[in-house]
Amino acid sequence: MKIDRITRIDESVVSDFRRLMPQLTGKETYPSFEELEQVIRSEDTCLLVATENEDVIGTLTLVFYHIPTGPKAYIEDVVVDKDARGKGVGKALISYAIQLARKKRALKIDLTSHPARIAANKLYRKMGFTQRESNVYRLSLQETD
Repeated sequence: MKIDRITRIDESVVSDFRRLMPQLTGKETYPSFEELEQVIRSEDTCLLVATENEDVIGTLTLVFYHIPTGPKAYIEDVVVDKDARGKGVGKALISYAIQLARKKRALKIDLTSHPARIAANKLYRKMGFTQRESNVYRLSLQETD
């Protein structure tokens, strides 16, 4: 297995996201070519993929941001293909993201995970993430969220 940062979007990348994103969201929605281009153009966003035999089997997005309390990172959209689960793909993606965050001198990495994702939550705890005593709020600015 290999973990890489995507630096160029082509139709195969779009196809991979078309297959993976519904496994994360439960909806038949996925990013377009242009939306993926926008993600990778940002210096503060790392779009990572796990590959095996040149097939994409997982993805993770790592976002960096700077606020008055210091530089931080956020992990979003972690998804491992259903046929590759239980093989250490999620762990490899998270480990790579942690290394990148350390290199950028982030003080903390946050992530959220739905409680129903039992295996994912167990992995995050095993890798040193702790559950915060905080409420998470969201204001949806679109009717589809």
